[in-house]
Amino acid sequence: QVQLVESGGGLVQPGGSLRLSCAASGFTFSSYVMNWYRQAPGKERELVATIGTTGGTTNYADSVKGRFTISRDNVKNTVYLQMNSLKPEDTAVYYCNVKRYAVYYWGKGTLVTVSS
Repeated sequence: QVQLVESGGGLVQPGGSLRLSCAASGFTFSSYVMNWYRQAPGKERELVATIGTTGGTTNYADSVKGRFTISRDNVKNTVYLQMNSLKPEDTAVYYCNVKRYAVYYWGKGTLVTVSS
């Protein structure tokens, strides 16, 4: 059974940093592209970052380029999202995601609030 468990969210001031983690289980983690999405209040869920199976390929939404870094540890079966220079508009629930056999799996999310 595929499980994705996010952690690391919280309240941070503008300009601060957070590192999110997503622990994966129930599938061969190293064989799948992993994604981070976010959903702000009243808005649609959006793709934030994607990482290839070896970590050598990454892609980011324009809104987070240069501030966020996605990485993975295929031994720990964990994907990370390092978020720097956080802005109030980064406030959202952040979700880990994997597409496996045409099915999208999601964690329950972790809330990030950027506010002074």
